[in-house]
Amino acid sequence: MTDSKPIDHRRRRAPASWSRRRVCQAPLAAAFTFGPLGKALAQGAYPDAPKAAPAKPAATPPAAAATAAADNSTITAVKASGDRIALLIGNQEYPGGHDLPPIHKNVRDMKAALEKRAFTVMDGVDLDRGASTQLIDAFAQKVQALPPDGVALFYFTGHGIQIDAENLLVAARIDPEPRNAAASEQIVKGSVVLFADVMARLPKRPGGLTVAVVDACRTSIRAAVLGNDGLNQVEAPAGCLIAFSTGAGKPALAPSDEKRNTFYTESLVKLLNTASDEISFSDLFRLVKLDVQKTMLGHPVEAVRKLAQFPFIAENVQLAVPLAPRAAVAAAAASGKTRFASADEETDFKRLSQSVWAPETYKLADQFLQQYPNSRLAGSALVARDGAADAARILQRNDIRLYRSSFQAQPDLGEAYAADVIKAGRGDKDAAARIGQRWRTSDASGPNASRYEGWMQYAAELGNGIASYDVALHYRRIDQPQPAARWETRARELGYTPPPTLDQQRK
Repeated sequence: MTDSKPIDHRRRRAPASWSRRRVCQAPLAAAFTFGPLGKALAQGAYPDAPKAAPAKPAATPPAAAATAAADNSTITAVKASGDRIALLIGNQEYPGGHDLPPIHKNVRDMKAALEKRAFTVMDGVDLDRGASTQLIDAFAQKVQALPPDGVALFYFTGHGIQIDAENLLVAARIDPEPRNAAASEQIVKGSVVLFADVMARLPKRPGGLTVAVVDACRTSIRAAVLGNDGLNQVEAPAGCLIAFSTGAGKPALAPSDEKRNTFYTESLVKLLNTASDEISFSDLFRLVKLDVQKTMLGHPVEAVRKLAQFPFIAENVQLAVPLAPRAAVAAAAASGKTRFASADEETDFKRLSQSVWAPETYKLADQFLQQYPNSRLAGSALVARDGAADAARILQRNDIRLYRSSFQAQPDLGEAYAADVIKAGRGDKDAAARIGQRWRTSDASGPNASRYEGWMQYAAELGNGIASYDVALHYRRIDQPQPAARWETRARELGYTPPPTLDQQRK
């Protein structure tokens, strides 16, 4: 491979004014003007606020690949190697005052952080739909060549939108503001559909790990206040983890400064650079979620605190894939090194790892963190404690019919079920929903119906809007309109908009 400098064929533009560089990556779900809160942010309240010093990013290495340019776009492709590959797409250039200054920095810093984790990185900025799908197809071919346990990561940063329950990633130079039906059609034609154009193009790898990250606003600030729909909730295919920078129907704040990252990418880059090799990718994204929430809820600017992001994760991964590259794991094993500083630490972490009941998991995780604060697996214990705390609060409620006996082993249901029970006890909404689906029944009453209802209610309260809507349909089928209405309302509160064909089932 030879080093080459990316060629930028995009037209040169004068720097955008403050009125154009809006703080939120918005509007995405619909076109709205900012209210007083948004205007205060746009006028600079957030960019001028005190901020914590970000972690020093790794130096970006020279591009080590042939560079291809297409249709006013910059594409840098790097030959895939090893067992990890990533594709980064960042669209900054949008018309009508919707440009996003931090996007190119997001891509540069993500590339450096992923290369530090032994990823081979392909990246493109300011791509139209054709260039995006071409690059995604090339990425899919590289993923096909990965070993069965390899890691593939797709990352998009820019504008996103939902139309008819589809998650769209808006291509560069497309106005993301659907003022009318014609504008909406233009957005659809000029966008990449998350599942149809990305996830469906990638080979199915249930034994490996495929990660999709979307750092985009999921509504405008005004839409968030009014409760309008944003990007839809999703279910992750087997072997996949999908992470959104914010919840459905919520904004994702970004500075109007091209020298700074968005909140979510700043946390993700920081933790990719600093997290222990021992923790899993699943725990990494949960640590990012906690870090984003902590940063924004503790921000000195009140407007930022009010619009704090709560990142959304959809996961269907059974294997815990560590951040350490496979070669590093093998080398450590060959040298006799372990993940633990002592036998006691290993025993205590094993107890924590096998715990299924949320109150007990919280207690064990808290004890582990107090006793081993410098453990290489402290991040995993922190994630377990935080998730178990949420789960325990929900399980204490009288209206959630799920009990300790529900978490008992079911040997006849296999290892995947047992793994999901452990995850569900740590607040994993998707694991809880998968368990509920195992008990799905057409019975109006009885033990199976009770198990199904209990697990789906629990998944819904943990934040799974799809599970909430599913149990609402169940109650409609057995002619119980009151609980049906309750769980349908909960589904919409969580940002789940059913596809039109599914929505007809409730009428």
